[in-house]
Amino acid sequence: MSKGKVYIETFGCQMNIADTERATSRLQASGYGISGEAETADVILFNTCSVRARAEQKVFNRIGEIRKGAGASSAPIIGIMGCVAQLEGEALFGGGAGVRLVAGTRATDRLPDLIERALNGEEQVLDLGERLEDEQWDVPVVGRHSPYVAYIPIIEGCNKFCTYCIVPFSRGREQSRAASEIIDEIRRLSDVGYQEVQLIGQNVNSYRPKTEVGLEGFPGATPFSRLLRAAAATKMPRIKFTTSFPRDFHPDIVSAMDEHENLCDWIHLPVQTGSDRILRAMRRGYKVSDYLSRIDTIKNAGRRYALTSDIIIGFPDETDEDFEATLRLVEHCRFDAIYIFKYSERNGTPAARLANNVSDNEKANRFLALEQLQKGIQKKIYADYVGREVSVLVERRSAKSDLDMSGHTTCNKVVNFPGAENLQGNVVSVRVSEAKANSLYGKMI
Repeated sequence: MSKGKVYIETFGCQMNIADTERATSRLQASGYGISGEAETADVILFNTCSVRARAEQKVFNRIGEIRKGAGASSAPIIGIMGCVAQLEGEALFGGGAGVRLVAGTRATDRLPDLIERALNGEEQVLDLGERLEDEQWDVPVVGRHSPYVAYIPIIEGCNKFCTYCIVPFSRGREQSRAASEIIDEIRRLSDVGYQEVQLIGQNVNSYRPKTEVGLEGFPGATPFSRLLRAAAATKMPRIKFTTSFPRDFHPDIVSAMDEHENLCDWIHLPVQTGSDRILRAMRRGYKVSDYLSRIDTIKNAGRRYALTSDIIIGFPDETDEDFEATLRLVEHCRFDAIYIFKYSERNGTPAARLANNVSDNEKANRFLALEQLQKGIQKKIYADYVGREVSVLVERRSAKSDLDMSGHTTCNKVVNFPGAENLQGNVVSVRVSEAKANSLYGKMI
């Protein structure tokens, strides 16, 4: 008999999606039903992101919508989990939002007990504690976000303490998962037909497990490059990883990728800025020359790798000269895509104590200038795919046309093509006929 229905709405990165999958599996194992819509749920959980202020506000806006739509007698229990919960804690119970449950980033496995306490009438249920030592990281096949692509957390937390970033405070210190558990999970997913896994973490290439169990016999200059070789040996068709930290990006990672075709041809390496002065202010731990040496290693590899990056514009005291340096770096690196963020002050970080002296208008102008530069670069890169044959994992019906299917290449590009829904989960060959701004279009061969 179900103890009640729980609806979980997820904001933020792949780590949050993985946490929601983990929460779903733990709740189902404890007798809770999982609802696909908020209207039918007894408990509504918001799995939150705190990287930017606007992400937090989205959550509170959603809570207001839920409260407005629910009748007084049928109002569900509202809970906040994830990064905002970890940072704000007990303060989330105030302010009139009606929040009754707050579960931090390391309380996921305890959610069944926390929800039971709330259902039994406890008005303020709070858990910001650490993970239990015997907790398992893995998630059963049932309840994942996709039947074809699986996220596998390999490391959680961050030790870098970049001055603008709240993640070390919301996710804690770096904790690496045992390699043997990761490899076992990949094998189980392969056995039931998964076509792709993505090894995820705040900084995946900072991976440092307590023991080498599971990595025996696999060479490599770092534990992460040994893990990549061990993962490749499972014969999972596609293996991707994100996100990498530039300082810890060893050339042997590229060597491992060159050796194994199933280590996909996509590397996400966030640079954040092209100015050494701003890199120091951000406390990133590398110089532009260090980053460019990593890019040279990737560009000179045995095959072409799609490169993507993150860039923050408008960091405190960023001058026109600093921004021009960022433009030069982007022009030099020729990224397949970049994710541009306007600097967002996060309370509690060292950068929050700096004068935020770049105006909103200047941030907007710089954003547009960088976006325009990238559009030109990206247009040429995508145009080079026209006439080429690409391998596409078909995932869903296209959002733009009921006649088309949509999927991703090994280099993480979206491809749309005419096809039927029974192609979902298959890897097909598509000849590209048209390059769009952020996707490719073609015909299945």
